[in-house]
Amino acid sequence: MEALIHAGGKGTRMGSCGIEKPMMMVGDKHTVERVIDALKGARNIDRILVSVSDHTLETESYLRSIGVETIRTSGDDFMGDLHQALDRLSGDYVLTSPSDLPLVTSEIFDSIVENFQPGSMDSLLAVVDETTVRGIGITPSYTRECDGSNWVLSGVSIIDRNKTLAGEYLQESLFKTNWPELSINVNTPTELGLARNFFKD
Repeated sequence: MEALIHAGGKGTRMGSCGIEKPMMMVGDKHTVERVIDALKGARNIDRILVSVSDHTLETESYLRSIGVETIRTSGDDFMGDLHQALDRLSGDYVLTSPSDLPLVTSEIFDSIVENFQPGSMDSLLAVVDETTVRGIGITPSYTRECDGSNWVLSGVSIIDRNKTLAGEYLQESLFKTNWPELSINVNTPTELGLARNFFKD
């Protein structure tokens, strides 16, 4: 399966720190590089594409220097950027991930792919139970109720590429987890600190 990493956003919630969000360091690697490494180690992923924009030119330059395939999109309209990137890919289904999940692992990506059912699913969204997220010290901005529990979107999903490009509605299925590795999206300085502490531990 092909994988698409989103790394072209403005990162406004991180504040003015002079470093593009995908290039933030967690341990000895950039956040985006940790996601790439996890995808490279996943046995179910055979191609990786990273979408960048004018907001993340440093990220684009770095990724090209280490041989990672990138595509430049506008960085202003998520769906427009998604369509541009999906046009570059060729598979029926694509795993998508934000660039700010530095704790994600190859095993997690493989589990998500292995639980996806091509043909009977349009999309599969990886979610984390709200209790796990709050237990780490994060207050989720949005939760989704299902089967009497609240779930937080991790940002990782598998989508039907052709239906998305055609603008068709995708029937969503949830892949429910309690994995803290999917809980920390580095969107704020607080979350960056949590990721760094988690990595040390």
